Order: sequence, then structure tokens, then C-alpha cells
Amino acid sequence: MTLLAGSLPAAPVDADILILALDRIEETLAAIRSSQEQIGVATHLFVLDQGSQPAGVERLAEAVRALPNAALLSVGGNLGVAGGRNFLARLGSGRAIVALDNDAEFAAPDTVARLVAALDAEPRLAAIGCRIVTYADGRDDLSSWGYPASLLPSAGDSFDAVTYVGAGHALRRGAWEQAGGYDGKLFFCWEEYDFCLRAIALGWRIRYRGDIVIRHKVSPERRVCWGAARWFYFVRNRLYIERKIGATWPQIAPRAVGYLLKGCRNGLLRQTVRAIRAARAMAPRARPRKLPREAWSYLLRNDRAHRGSVMRRLRTEALGRLGAAATAK
Repeated sequence: MTLLAGSLPAAPVDADILILALDRIEETLAAIRSSQEQIGVATHLFVLDQGSQPAGVERLAEAVRALPNAALLSVGGNLGVAGGRNFLARLGSGRAIVALDNDAEFAAPDTVARLVAALDAEPRLAAIGCRIVTYADGRDDLSSWGYPASLLPSAGDSFDAVTYVGAGHALRRGAWEQAGGYDGKLFFCWEEYDFCLRAIALGWRIRYRGDIVIRHKVSPERRVCWGAARWFYFVRNRLYIERKIGATWPQIAPRAVGYLLKGCRNGLLRQTVRAIRAARAMAPRARPRKLPREAWSYLLRNDRAHRGSVMRRLRTEALGRLGAAATAK
């Protein structure tokens, strides 16, 4: 670890704010400013550079040097989203861990204070997902909607969930520590869902708050696109997580087939096959620990009841594939 600028916390704070940086320097500087403008709560900002160009790193260092409660760090490489957030979270001590994408900003100066207050008000709340809107027009960022589509009309409301969107969220440190943080193997994609499953298994709850807003710029720079590695990580990690929570490979097969159909339809069949093989290779060899019955009830009540069964979604994918083939003729 190298401390490039700023300092580590000298006294306890209410919330540690985490930002992972990889180029997008202008957006990252704006995210840093947004973090420093937060009021009504004691915070310390941690920025981890994961491989930006040297000129960009120097600009980040210059900005952090001027701040009283901030640190810019490097570990000499890219730990991924899961590994990077783990690294920064372990450096802090705030009872809340607030993460912000480096192309996002808090919508109001009291956003972090409201997140801390929300966690304080509900002792069994492990995580809060914010409403993610596009920076340009304030409309819901559909690329960052991580909940059942049927709940989209309730985007401005509050409801229990089984995950949160990483672009802007808050975690209770006690829950994060008890659940073991993020699974670093995931690197990128589904790491929030995996954490939430382990927290839910321990009796914690997850909450979406549509009244607490993050403005997301959806920067294309250094963004992992669906046609490149994003789909690979999406498929690999999701199947790996299913195995982690006790599903057998025959039980996982319908989901894998659905991904194959979608990959075929989008010209990503080879990447999908590679992802399925990679999921099998990284899956736990020992018999995985199944989720408790209470956790399954929570998942059914707050997610699957809104989505429908895997078989229903598989039939939808198959019909979509047949429709696309018929249109192409």
C-alpha cells in the first residue's frame, strides 16, 4: 500500500466514504468534491487509484492534499470492485461505509448524513441502496436498476430488497464485518448481491430508499461494456453465487441455459460458454452451505415474488430468441 496524498483517520468518524478511481479524472474530481461537501456528519474520504495514467493520478493527489479528511492510496494494480472496496473499508472505522462510483455524485449535501441516520434508526439494517438517476436529466438510470422490473414504478418509494446498486450505497460496518465483506473472487459484478445473501443469512435486512438520491454520469471511459468482459463476469459470477448458496449443477442448469440463449441472441455465445466453464472451475469444491429457511423466505418475499420463476424467464428468453430468428428470415 502506498499513501499518495492526504492522511488516514486520526479520530473516529461517523462514515467512511469510498471511491475507486481508474481514469475518468474529471468525474472522479467531481465525486471527491461532492463527498467533501457533505454536511451534518463526520466523514473520512478514501480514494483508491487502480491504475490511472500518471498525469491523472497527480491531479487526484493535488486535490486530496488540499482536503482535511481524505486519503489517496494505491496498491500498484487493479483489485477490482470487490477487492478495492474491501481494501478501503478495512482502513476505516466509521460505523457506516458509504461507497460512491467515481462517475457519480451525491444529489444533496446531507445525503451521507441521511444514510447514517437511516442505519442508526433500524438496528437490523445491513445495507441501504440509493435511487440512482442520470446526472443529465434526473430520470431513473435504468442501467443501474438492480431490482425487479415490476418495482420500477416504485422507484421513489422505500422497500425491502435483496441487493443494492453499487453506484451509491451505505453499509453498516458491523454487518459488513460479520458477513466477511465482499468476495474478492468476484472482481466485478454481483458482488453486492453476494454480500447481501450472506448478510440476509445472518438475519440482516436490506433496504432500498428512493428518497435518497445519487446522480450518475454513466461515463463510457473505462466502463466494462456488455460486448466485452462485462457479460463474462455477469454470467460467471451469478452461477458461482448460486453454487455458493447450495444449488446443485442440475438446479443451476436452467439459468445457465437462459444465459446461453441470451448470449446466442446477442452474439456472445463463446463468451457465455467460457463464463459457464469458469464458474464451474471457481465454485467451492466442498459441499456449500445452504441458506437458512428464514433467508429463503426473505428472498421469496422481497425479490422472487416480483420476478416469477426461472423457468418462466427461460421461456421468455426462448420465445424472444424464436421471434428474433423469425424476424431475420
